This record gives sequence, C-alpha cells and structure tokens, in this order.
Amino acid sequence: MEDFGERYLYQPANAALPLPRAGKQRVVFLGDSITDRWNLAASFPGKPYVNRGIGSQVTAQMVLRFHQDVIALHPSAVVILAGINDVQGFLQHETPEQIEANWEAMADLADAHGIAVVFGSLLPVNDYTDAARDVVKERHPDELRALNAWLRAFCARRHYAYADYYAALVDQKGLMTAAYTTDGVHPLDAGYARMAPIAARAITTALAVHSRRH
Repeated sequence: MEDFGERYLYQPANAALPLPRAGKQRVVFLGDSITDRWNLAASFPGKPYVNRGIGSQVTAQMVLRFHQDVIALHPSAVVILAGINDVQGFLQHETPEQIEANWEAMADLADAHGIAVVFGSLLPVNDYTDAARDVVKERHPDELRALNAWLRAFCARRHYAYADYYAALVDQKGLMTAAYTTDGVHPLDAGYARMAPIAARAITTALAVHSRRH
C-alpha cells in the first residue's frame, strides 16, 4: 500500500475545491463506504457539503487523512461516521478501546482547528438476505451497541452532537430494518432518507453549540 491513509484518493478534488464562500458553512462528511455512497446533494440540496468517504476504511486511516481531507478544507463542521470496518477486523484486529481512541483523536484534531463535531452512531446490521448472511457473525450487534453507548457518552461529555442513525434504522430484533438494506451493512436510498434529517439536526446543534463556546 502506497499510503495507509489513502490520502492520494482525494488529493486532486481537494486541490480543486475553493475556499468556502463568505457566510456559507461548509460541512465535511468523513467516513467509509457508507458515507462514500451517500448522495449528499440529493439529501441536502443547495448545501455546501463535501463527501470524503472512502470504501473499506478503518478509523486509523481516517485519523491519518484528517488534516488533508477535513482541516485543509476549512469546514465549519465535520460529520464523522466510522468504525464498522474496525469491528469486522478489516485490515487489522482492534479492541473497542482502540476504536474509541481513534474517535477521540479525530475529535481532538477538530477541536484544535475550531471545527464543530458531529459523530454518527454506528448503523445496525442484519443477515436477512443471501448477500448479508455473514454480516452479523462478523459485526456483532452487542459490540455495535456497546460502542454506540460509549460514543453517545463521549459526545455528551465533550458537547458534540450525536446523530443517532442506529435508532432510526433498527428493527425489533436489534438488526437493521430489512427495507433499508440489501447487503446487511449499506443503506439503500430509503435508509439514507431516514438518516438525512438526523444529520441535519445534529449539524444545526453542533454549529450552535460551537458558536456559543467560541
């Protein structure tokens, strides 16, 4: 691998991106394929929101590219959705504490550069289709819930906004509602439609809290 953080993927797009226009509050969405597949222009029409999702990434990679793909773009806020690939053990095996430390590292970087922080909860998963049959074995729902509980408490302690996508997508069995995914991990358009207003409210909250504190 040329660069563990895969910073080369967005280098040309970042170089071509002008500074935010006066009065416009740019928001960067940082994450893995769940973010990469999110059509932000459709979910947030007219908003200067920038997608910096990279498929299959883990939190350690996002820490490495945080300067280039978030800070250097001068956003007012960042929406971080990360950790589902860490739980699967993609690339490397990690403890929950290591995932939490990487979330904290990204938050510290944002704080140091005056960027308001939104964390998205990990999404539920399911194994309802052939395409999803190994998903629950690889990403155990109990572990996802425990990480979300830590993240919610961390956001409360640090006065960050917590976008609870999990609650909007979960069914009575504690798995992702069948209508929102076919592969058990990635939302369909109907799933993103549930997530968008949650993200919008969290961004509004984060920006308001941030302006009061600064």
